[in-house]
Amino acid sequence: MEALITLLPGDGIGPDVTDCARKVLDAAAQKYDHRFQYNEARIGGAAIDATGDPLPPSTVEKCKAADAVFLGAVGGPQWSDPNAKVRPEQGLLKLRSMLGVYANIRPVRIYPELAAASPLRAEILEGVDMLVIRELTGGIYFGKKTRTDTTASDLCEYSVGEIERIVRVAARLAGERRGKLCSVDKANVLETSRLWRETTNRVVASEFPQLELETLLVDAAAMHLISRPADFDVIVTENMFGDILTDEASMLAGSLGMLPSASLGDGSAGLYEPIHGSAPDIAGKGIANPCAAIASAAMLLRHSLGLDREATAIEHAIATAITAGARTADIVAKGEERLTTSEMTAEIIRHLA
Repeated sequence: MEALITLLPGDGIGPDVTDCARKVLDAAAQKYDHRFQYNEARIGGAAIDATGDPLPPSTVEKCKAADAVFLGAVGGPQWSDPNAKVRPEQGLLKLRSMLGVYANIRPVRIYPELAAASPLRAEILEGVDMLVIRELTGGIYFGKKTRTDTTASDLCEYSVGEIERIVRVAARLAGERRGKLCSVDKANVLETSRLWRETTNRVVASEFPQLELETLLVDAAAMHLISRPADFDVIVTENMFGDILTDEASMLAGSLGMLPSASLGDGSAGLYEPIHGSAPDIAGKGIANPCAAIASAAMLLRHSLGLDREATAIEHAIATAITAGARTADIVAKGEERLTTSEMTAEIIRHLA
């Protein structure tokens, strides 16, 4: 297979982990006789510094021309002025909207060998294997915003159509797994959540009656993610709730550096990125965990290029490396050897070969 992949390294540790993902993609291409070509473009703070625009037209063109887009991370303290008219995160939100990737898929799996890296007791983590499906192009992040000297507002708005399509994605995935779907909202307070709940109940009852549907308020869901995480199979929720809950869920896995994501729309060209931020304090130091980025690259192969065998091989290589004792600083236990970013990547490639 031949494919064109656009790389958006971004800011902070974004370039560090993007380079690792590319190396693993190249190793997979060599092993399975594929040819991947890459375009690289700016986004976020790096794009602001170079062009004044967090998502320049040249980047948009390269993303639209690609079979898939891989993103490192955006943001950093030098662009963090809340009153600034141009911010790195604007580029990311615009990219998601431009690509039409409304379904963000975030798998949360626990490696038994990393149980000590989680703040939770090992017995609570047994059997944790869930997908969080976050609606990505609607809600409060994209709503109309106002600001005066004394007040501010952010409009949260959802349509029935937006809710239906994300619920269908989540329900189909639940049907391929354990058949359990949990919808998270705040229907006791928010009108958008009441519409979310009504629409979810209707879609599941009429189109996916075989599923076991649970509905939780977001505060209860946050609590149950810690107290009974193994009970969850597929979670579907709106944009802001999904953003917060998946960062919480990263602690189940022991580190944000372990969790990948895929953002998909109605076509095959998705956006893939680790869920961690730009971590500017460790950028360029060679200590970032590349696992989330590499696992995101595996999701790219599976969802955009249809290469499930290759994706599974990369995921198995990550698991095998961890089982063999490979650890970066964020997941290392006392007495274990710490690997650099490049050393961890090399270990994963070694187990892929």
